[in-house]
Amino acid sequence: MATKIRLQRFGKKSKPFFHVVVADSRAPRDGKFIERLGSYNPNTNPATIEINFEKTLDWVNKGAEPTDTCRTILSHKGILYRKHLQGGVKKGALTEEQADAKFAEWLSAKDSKIEGKKDSLTKSKDEVKKTALAAETKKNADRGAAIALKNAPVVEEVVAEETEETPVAEETTEEIPATEETKEEEA
Repeated sequence: MATKIRLQRFGKKSKPFFHVVVADSRAPRDGKFIERLGSYNPNTNPATIEINFEKTLDWVNKGAEPTDTCRTILSHKGILYRKHLQGGVKKGALTEEQADAKFAEWLSAKDSKIEGKKDSLTKSKDEVKKTALAAETKKNADRGAAIALKNAPVVEEVVAEETEETPVAEETTEEIPATEETKEEEA
């Protein structure tokens, strides 16, 4: 029996939510499965991935093949990197302590990258809120000024009208002397 680590779809229309499961490769997508390993929610930013690390690593070591999307998820969580390091320990290229140190270093770098993305998203949201608030207060101030102008008592001002008329420039209808070229064209 060939086993696959794959996604099982849940959720509403256009709001998917997935369970990461180990299933027989012949079973339908949302059908019977052997074991549930975790969940994946692509609706959040960044996507939320919750996986039981030890169970998943055990299944990968037993030979369960992940699908393309699950391979990306497992790589993102470090399960495939951990399997790679365990292979190096079995071959004698690394010691267990070196492998653990490399994995811890990789994990801390990954966590800082994710936290950086979350921080930048919250900062951009805050900036958008601040600009929207500033625009709203400006618009409210403009409305208040317009209402105050409308409700202010009307004061009639006497405007001194000037009765001077400006002379209109006379149009000239002088003929332009014809040149030799225009004479030839007329002929």
